Amino acid sequence: MIDLNHADPLTSFAISVVKKLQAAGFEAVFAGGCVRDLLLNKTPKDFDVATNALPDDVRKIFPRTVPVGEAFNVILVMSPEEENPFRVEVATFRADIGIKDGRHPEKVVIATAKEDVQRRDFTINGMLLDPSEGKVLDWVGGQKDLEAGIIRAIGNADLRIEEDHLRMLRAIRFAARFNYKIDPELWSAIQSKASLITKISEERIFEELTKMLTSANADRAFNDLADSGLLAFILPEALAMKGCEQPPEHHPEGDVWVHTMLLLKRCEGVSPELAWGCLLHDIGKPPTFSHEPPDRIRFNNHTNVGAEMAETILRRLKASNHLIEIVAELTRDHLKFKDVPQMRPSTLKRFLRNPNFDLHLKMHYFDCMACHQNLTLYNLCKSELEKLSHEQLSPPPLIGGKDLIALGFKPGPQFKEILESLETEQLEGRIASREDAVEFVKKNYKI
Repeated sequence: MIDLNHADPLTSFAISVVKKLQAAGFEAVFAGGCVRDLLLNKTPKDFDVATNALPDDVRKIFPRTVPVGEAFNVILVMSPEEENPFRVEVATFRADIGIKDGRHPEKVVIATAKEDVQRRDFTINGMLLDPSEGKVLDWVGGQKDLEAGIIRAIGNADLRIEEDHLRMLRAIRFAARFNYKIDPELWSAIQSKASLITKISEERIFEELTKMLTSANADRAFNDLADSGLLAFILPEALAMKGCEQPPEHHPEGDVWVHTMLLLKRCEGVSPELAWGCLLHDIGKPPTFSHEPPDRIRFNNHTNVGAEMAETILRRLKASNHLIEIVAELTRDHLKFKDVPQMRPSTLKRFLRNPNFDLHLKMHYFDCMACHQNLTLYNLCKSELEKLSHEQLSPPPLIGGKDLIALGFKPGPQFKEILESLETEQLEGRIASREDAVEFVKKNYKI
């Protein structure tokens, strides 16, 4: 039995959805991950309700609904609030018939609650809960596997993967997130069918990988991806980091893969941009590796090569342009920190005021803690940020384009060069007034 007497607002709304369906004479229960989370004493982030009501029945009961999967009799029920309403997904009990494309069934048919759970992926996601009574309906052994910490397929593991190839990634993600074991039968099925992952859209693969990277134990997830054979099909460039040696004086922890996994250990709850940056920051090391004794191991230009590789990988996975740009920047600039002590004031201020500097700084911290653990440069940057005001980092321009025209200059590419030079002088503290700026321009640029 589960006590839901002191539920949060989303849970309370989800309970009200179930109770209204039941009051109208229909069966209705919570289904899937929300039941698992409640049994683990975690607050679910979303709720799925399963019912024998059809979408038209649901529309008659609830004033605000949105169809989200009419082919599968799925409808979204929304709370009355105009801003940020709660949403609960309501789906009719169904059975899936046939295998269409490794992601969808040939057709769906109306079914009973007991038949509905048989089509689901893993036992820990196959339980139902009647919130009115707090009673769990478990026909698949989900509670037992939850207590034992096992990710097990419902029924035949091979068939579950044939029905939906994405379940291979989901199994690894759940196992890592909860630190559970993967059932040997399911693990064997994943290893034997790893190549099928290429039939899944890049967008769905990217979504699963991002969830892995930003959840607990991302390092375990990626080790499992490598050991299962899946990584060879979805991110072969990352496999090249395995066994790629690094100079022990800088990286006592081990090869590039070991180093990268230590960064991933810290990625729980971080932004997708930072998580992907941690995974790909050294992706350029294997192709740039060189070692000619007695010279030490080198990775010449690996940051630029890595940035190009990161962009190629993320474009292949259909990531957003915004994420691609930031991850490429994190990869390309992650060694800039070593130059901070020698940077001119103008260069340092431009680095510190970068809109993404917080991500750069966090990744630098992770990077340091994954090898030498020397935080001197990290602390230096934090100290400089605390000392410098916004105006010192981004001073307002002393003169602009109209002033240059008034001085006799014609608009063109030279304008940008002049204004950048003026800002450099400001950041260096050599000019501080409009008069200084005009004098600088007259002295250094010909009309």
